[in-house]
Amino acid sequence: MAKPVILDMDPGIDDAAAIAVAVNRPDLDVKLITAVAGNVSVEKTTNNSLKLLEFFDRTDIPVAQGAKAPLKREFKDASYIHGESGMPGYNFPEVTTKPLAIDAVEAIHQVLNESAEPITIIGTGAYTNLALLLQQHPEDKPLIKEFILMGGSISGGNVSSVAEFNVFTDPDAAAIVFKSELPITMIGLDVTLNALLTEESTNTLREMGPAGEMLYGIVTAYEDVHVGGKPMHDVNTILYAVDPSVIETKPFAVDVVTEGPAIGATVADFQYRWHEPGYTNVNVGVGINAEAFNTWFLEQVAAMNK
Repeated sequence: MAKPVILDMDPGIDDAAAIAVAVNRPDLDVKLITAVAGNVSVEKTTNNSLKLLEFFDRTDIPVAQGAKAPLKREFKDASYIHGESGMPGYNFPEVTTKPLAIDAVEAIHQVLNESAEPITIIGTGAYTNLALLLQQHPEDKPLIKEFILMGGSISGGNVSSVAEFNVFTDPDAAAIVFKSELPITMIGLDVTLNALLTEESTNTLREMGPAGEMLYGIVTAYEDVHVGGKPMHDVNTILYAVDPSVIETKPFAVDVVTEGPAIGATVADFQYRWHEPGYTNVNVGVGINAEAFNTWFLEQVAAMNK
């Protein structure tokens, strides 16, 4: 049986790669994609989700537009990394489909309540939609199997010395989600910056059919560049969803800083100074084999064209 999942995302180049993998996996049943403001505006992230579903002929998957801004803070995008559209580098046709008439929170609520089994929610943008769901529909918590979240770090940030972008964008929402008492796996920078897509792997995409050509275009336009390659941050959540053994995780007590110079930090209480000994609320990704990730990702792309 395919695992039922909801994707809450802000495409965004690495989100686009994650969607590409997820909607082509027969072992994942993508029930819904919800868009949130993050890498670019929510109007653009919604449109980008529709573009990808049309590209892969998966317009059976509904898309819902979500939050336009963080819960309490001014919205600032990451177009300096992802380009003005969020998905530059490939000439997608204009979309012919439309998002649902209801917003993301109500769409998630409906899908959860219509499902015969609890659903995994994979979040790879700001967690605003997820926090609003928990606030507006707390009765839905038993219907959520787990959250698999790209975000956070216990070893340093990428938008400040301590904060990762998704959490930094809406730390108040992240704090609500992390306090939800639901099963949470945090696939943050401790994993994603150690699973860089190499230049060799990127160049190989050009030879891998229409899907590879599209991904090559957007990945080469991606401005998140590190020594050794580019992090496909959000793709790691899909890898964890289908094969959690590939990513090393450890349970920690994690809090989100919502004020001050360390805003957006995800603090693991290693010494239990703020929590009872043994308390944990987040399963934190701490390690991955980069070579295995590259091999796996190229295997996924190869399968997209069959």
